[in-house]
Amino acid sequence: MSQKPAYRSWFRSIRDHQETYALDEIVYTARDGSLLEVVHDMDELRKTPAGDWKRIFRERAHSSEWPYGSGVWGKKEWVLPGIDNENVVSMYEGNTNLFWAERYGRELGLDELWIKQCGNSHTGSFKDLGMTVLVSMVKELIHRGKNVPAVACASTGDTSAALAAFAAAASIPAIVFLPRGKVSVAQLIQPVSNGAIVFALDTDFDGCMEIVKQVAEKDGIYLANSMNSLRIEGQKTVGIEIIEQFDWEVPDWLVIPGGNLGNVSALAKGLDMLLDLGLIDRRPRIVCAQAEAANPLYLSYQRGFEVFEPIAARPTIANAIQIGNPVSIEKAIDALKRYDGIVEQATETEIAESCARADRTGLFNCPHTGVALAAMEKLVKRGEIARRDRVVVLSTAHGLKFVDFKLQYHELRLAGVESKLANPPIELPARYESVRDEMLREIERRFGH
Repeated sequence: MSQKPAYRSWFRSIRDHQETYALDEIVYTARDGSLLEVVHDMDELRKTPAGDWKRIFRERAHSSEWPYGSGVWGKKEWVLPGIDNENVVSMYEGNTNLFWAERYGRELGLDELWIKQCGNSHTGSFKDLGMTVLVSMVKELIHRGKNVPAVACASTGDTSAALAAFAAAASIPAIVFLPRGKVSVAQLIQPVSNGAIVFALDTDFDGCMEIVKQVAEKDGIYLANSMNSLRIEGQKTVGIEIIEQFDWEVPDWLVIPGGNLGNVSALAKGLDMLLDLGLIDRRPRIVCAQAEAANPLYLSYQRGFEVFEPIAARPTIANAIQIGNPVSIEKAIDALKRYDGIVEQATETEIAESCARADRTGLFNCPHTGVALAAMEKLVKRGEIARRDRVVVLSTAHGLKFVDFKLQYHELRLAGVESKLANPPIELPARYESVRDEMLREIERRFGH
């Protein structure tokens, strides 16, 4: 009888691989201040053949066997193998749909454009993928007798919603620091509704991040931002999931918006595991898209990544990525180098118009997805993305969280944006003749019928 593999994982410094920590240690950075990463015993994982992993993942997807029906926990051995299933806190996140944007792609000149709808999740964003892992580990820590009075994050919206929901489900106190007046009402009300302690501070995201780091260091509050590499372990499953949805064929391009840049490194980390364990045999190319108002990675890319300098991020309609000093910059640059990456930027007008153009074809995109769409459109126009390439854009959040942005666009109230595709309601008296005449005019104007 063969021995069952003993799957293991631990923290390791991204610079000094000899510096390691157990996952139940409350530690976020290495001694030199660099970030940590979660490392897995790949020799043990290789004892299971690639074909068996594919079968296991496929059989678990959407199942009712706790917790494996989750898109994250269905890959538990690759994510957090040492945790007790009773301490997993899951909303069955992941397993989000891959939408073939056939009409939108055709209008851009692409045969295969797909949108990974990460916003079709419990709290409406891809942040659920990482937060299920982090909050589960906190529950495990408490179970092991560790003193964790609360979990906290700085956020521009989506992270706070995910933390508040998962912490509420686990009966763990959550504290959220938001930049006052800089998040949508939909994003603000999520942590409020889930019972988190919500602080709206007179600063930007970077200022909130400084506060949360201080309460973590001085008051023992557990840090839930993406500098905590447990988050990355959940987020990395999105790349694995995309390729699984293509029956293990690798797309040519993955396009993702970047703010604090944990998502870029997470995407690459999942792909690395697929390569290392033999489930795929080639790499896709990764495009990281930034708003022009918050583009420190883009500026570094323009200089061959030889220099990185934080900037003061300016206001942008893609407010969740209004970050001038991203925590995960070192991991992101390393990932983009490995994946022959491109960094592109988008102006406010380009973001808004790309969102509107895609929405006209049946999508309903958040502004951050709009950043990725605008970057992708530029690469198509330049010929870097070819017609026959298979392209996947990662949509990071549901458009319903940003209805104020949509409303302002269609009511021509979005500052600095012309709104070329605005479609406001047509107000008419309730008379058949008036409605009929206007209806026929609009059908002819829009569709030429």
